[in-house]
Amino acid sequence: MNSGAGAKRDSYTHGFMNAAPITVTLPDGSTREVPQGTTAGELASQIGRRLGRDAIAAVINGEPRDLDVPIEADAEVSIVTPASDDGRHVLRHSTAHVLAQAVTRLFPGAKFSIGPAIENGFYYDFDLPGGATFTDDDLARISKEMDSIVAADQPFERVEMGADAALETFADQPYKCEIIERVRAADADGLDAGEVSNPDIISAYRNSEQFIDMCVGPHVPSTGRLGHFALQRTSGAYWRGDESRRMLQRIYGTAWESAEALQQHLHQLEEAAKRDHRRLATELDLLSFPSEIGGGLAVWHPRGAVVRSIMEDYSRRRHIDGGYQFVYTPHLANGRLFETSGHLDYYRDGMYPPMEMDNGTYYMKPMNCPMHCLVYRSRQRSYRELPLRLFELGNVYRYERAGTLHGLMRIRGFTQDDSHIFCTPEQLADEVASLLDFVLSVLRAFGFDEFTFNLSTKDPAKYVGSDEIWDEATSALRSALDRHGVQYGIKDGDAAFYGPKIDIDVRDAIGRSWQLSTIQADFNNPERFGLEYVGADNARHRPIMLHRALFGSIERFFGVLLEHYAGALPTWLAPVQVRVLPVASVHEEHARVVADRLRSASVRVDAVDATDALGKRIRAAKLEKLPYVLVIGDDDVAANTVGVNPRGGDVERDVPLDSFVEAITSEIASSTQAALTA
Repeated sequence: MNSGAGAKRDSYTHGFMNAAPITVTLPDGSTREVPQGTTAGELASQIGRRLGRDAIAAVINGEPRDLDVPIEADAEVSIVTPASDDGRHVLRHSTAHVLAQAVTRLFPGAKFSIGPAIENGFYYDFDLPGGATFTDDDLARISKEMDSIVAADQPFERVEMGADAALETFADQPYKCEIIERVRAADADGLDAGEVSNPDIISAYRNSEQFIDMCVGPHVPSTGRLGHFALQRTSGAYWRGDESRRMLQRIYGTAWESAEALQQHLHQLEEAAKRDHRRLATELDLLSFPSEIGGGLAVWHPRGAVVRSIMEDYSRRRHIDGGYQFVYTPHLANGRLFETSGHLDYYRDGMYPPMEMDNGTYYMKPMNCPMHCLVYRSRQRSYRELPLRLFELGNVYRYERAGTLHGLMRIRGFTQDDSHIFCTPEQLADEVASLLDFVLSVLRAFGFDEFTFNLSTKDPAKYVGSDEIWDEATSALRSALDRHGVQYGIKDGDAAFYGPKIDIDVRDAIGRSWQLSTIQADFNNPERFGLEYVGADNARHRPIMLHRALFGSIERFFGVLLEHYAGALPTWLAPVQVRVLPVASVHEEHARVVADRLRSASVRVDAVDATDALGKRIRAAKLEKLPYVLVIGDDDVAANTVGVNPRGGDVERDVPLDSFVEAITSEIASSTQAALTA
């Protein structure tokens, strides 16, 4: 720790030696008495020498704070260390400041805008003189300059000021001044996280005489606590994400608590690049995104359509077995429907622009739920019909900004395996618990076995319905999770505008987490659409509505599957399960007989004639990641056998054709049945 940071802590303790004691409650529930004014850093050192050495920030009464902040009254305190989610967030945001400092050193006149920590890293946006852009060589220079800033062990010092003083401090930084003006105008809506916490006070951090950056903090005590970072790439980014504003230059980076953690992450990124579903979709001829159609809209090629059909058929079968009833709804609707549902008030920016027709204004539907409400409302319902489970493979359309599109993971037109369950309050807990079982069984069927659960609560700035309704819905989901015996996190303010939700994330083959399935409780749409049922008491009651998607969307789930399996889909899902290769042209006729035999057993098979050398054709089949390649030569024609070349296995010669057919059909049937009963 540098002397500047230590001196700053000493200044806080001066005068508090004889202060009255206060009680600090630690995360494990234990308490500790310390003098009033003890800093979080001093508390960490009192708890343990190693904790004092590792600490980089603290959380005091739920608020992230710097280590040199004095604790003035009884408080709940947790110490933040680097190898934690909170710690990595602090490391990454602090590293983003160092990035901005390095860029302004190397590019005089550069303007910097915002630089938040993001999942696994950080970025910062810059406006370079003369509209210049960053090059790979620039990234190397910037990284070297950041190393020198880290080596200087500069203390991060917090500064607080009013708006006028902040405007003076950042007079040469127009993007910071715009943020300050918006704060002063009490226009905090839409400000990015980390820009401002109190409209009356602008906070900033200085880590040298030459560099200061506006930020709510906290930060590491000094730049010497950083260093395990890598600058990864650059891109263009519109200021405020607004395509009408200036294009800035964004630098992405990653930062970790140790060299080992950094290298592990970089290795994972290398593996992820090999598994990129966009590349695999092209190489395996599964689908494409023709520019003539427009961004974020995919066309499925025959092979991709085969896999999609299997997924959809599987979904239909599982829903039939689960007591769901199928419905179909149109792709667009009159705007009055989305006024009733609340989408026009709360989701308009995510919808395609309206179409003016002769009898009204129409929108492409962003969700299926309003139309399912109309199906329910089409006639009087009795409590005896509940729970009523409606299911649709429904196409929806959402306008995503061009810069956010990412293959199948972020797309504008997609298909949801969408279900809406209408139930009584008494049925809610059982129904959610049953849905959790249903979701997990489907995810396991496709090869996922590690799950993370999160409960998302109300966004105070964006919701419909009363607080009482939200409390009731949130409590019901929490109760179902508790009853199910799973551990779960809380995502405050992350719910949809109409109700709280449970998100289920899966971990893929290289350790990445993907949010796929969702269960949402909705007390609001039944109210807004006037949904009722007649109870056993012959009175009218309001049902509860549950929104539920298992795949999330067919497209995104397919993309995740491709990356999870690196394109080598299991045999039951593979678009081509077997390829038959004749050694020479004289074996082609028998190869077609073998293919026909497999096809009659419902195996997806093709045969490639001996136009090219056998080795070249085998390599091509391997690149296509086919589960099985069968080779037919003279002996095989004579004995009705095949040479079996399995993906990832050893070649086996002289296998009787009937034996292979029996083995592969048994494998497919077993996998399919296991998926249906997972």
